[in-house]
Amino acid sequence: MSLWIEALVSLFLLLGSVFTLIGAIGLYRLPDFFTRLHGPTKATTLGVGSMVIASMIYFSAVRGSLSLHELLITLFLFITAPVSCHMLAKAALQQKLPIKPCTTGKPWQQ
Repeated sequence: MSLWIEALVSLFLLLGSVFTLIGAIGLYRLPDFFTRLHGPTKATTLGVGSMVIASMIYFSAVRGSLSLHELLITLFLFITAPVSCHMLAKAALQQKLPIKPCTTGKPWQQ
């Protein structure tokens, strides 16, 4: 395997790790449910997607043919994460979950 492939795989793994770490920190640090939705759905989705793309590049280089399993996993991840986030947010709005005073945009008080 060439040095360029290893560097590209390493770059995607590091990028994915940084995004996943930022998503986890956001999940821990943000004050209420609505703001906590951003951590896992934005940063962690990009982090896991980058790691799966790194896996696709690595196994494509090792086997000598394009690895489509990882591409399908990435596609499924990028489709399902925003949909599940939207469903969780709508359920939380219907339940009128408590929010912190510093959070703006209270749609049920219009």
